[in-house]
Amino acid sequence: MSGFSQPISLEERRAAHRRARLHRLRRAVFLTLDYGFMLFLVGFFIFPVVIMIVSSFKPERLVASDMRTIYAFIPREATLENYSCPDYQSPDTKCVDGAGGVFERLPMPRLFFNSIFVTSSIVLIGLFVNSMAAYALARLNLPYRNLILTVVILLIIVPFESVAVPLLLLVNGLPWIDGSISWLNSYHVQIFPFAADAFSIFLFYQFFLSIPRDFDEAARVDGAGGFLIYRRIIVPLSRPVFATVAILQFLAHWGSFLWPLMTTRGFDFTTLPVAMNIFFGQAPRQWGDVMAFATLATVPVLIVFVLFQRW
Repeated sequence: MSGFSQPISLEERRAAHRRARLHRLRRAVFLTLDYGFMLFLVGFFIFPVVIMIVSSFKPERLVASDMRTIYAFIPREATLENYSCPDYQSPDTKCVDGAGGVFERLPMPRLFFNSIFVTSSIVLIGLFVNSMAAYALARLNLPYRNLILTVVILLIIVPFESVAVPLLLLVNGLPWIDGSISWLNSYHVQIFPFAADAFSIFLFYQFFLSIPRDFDEAARVDGAGGFLIYRRIIVPLSRPVFATVAILQFLAHWGSFLWPLMTTRGFDFTTLPVAMNIFFGQAPRQWGDVMAFATLATVPVLIVFVLFQRW
């Protein structure tokens, strides 16, 4: 009889049920607090964006007056005049505020093209250059590899502001293929200095280390060279880090302000952040137009996030 388990008494069963209920209650409380805190953070960070978008569709007279009411989140009088009002100079205009929208006061299509072209070029060139540099550090037997990696890590902590003026002096004296003796006020002055990025190289390097070297050895047995291994093996296996680097670089350079301000003049090559600073100083200062400009500048960032979030 010693091999059989003793029957569980009624009191022990009740105690076990109480412990199970207490465990479920604690779990429910912790989950409620956890999700409640996360919802609070979501609301805290998203409500300025909601106010910005809603205010961009309001007449100018309501933008400031609604800020202390629930109507800050509700466009009670929706209008598109902050974005565009082509007939604002006409005596029969329907524009309430008497001034044109963002598209009348600034060359928005040109500014959007400049920002998209510069940012996309930096991201695309950077993905290739930085991943190739990281591939060489992670997979090839380079001399002084540890020293090079140390220099890359040290470059991460160097702020751009500390090298902005020396870099400006350098590009001011560089010739270009069109015969000009300076890179200033051009697209390439905003692209090539930022194609290589130390932080991106380090991210690629860390990810490439996690890929087994057996793939490389098997490919070399089949006669593949270094670049073919990179293109056919490393890149397909590294889509998550490529997406991560693309998002981080897009966000960083889409909102870049200091370098475009230092190297461009006028609207031919200026990007949106610099144009917004110019627009904010123009008279008359219309807060509805400012919110419309900010909303337009935010839309591409949201699109990029949605496209790459699955990685």
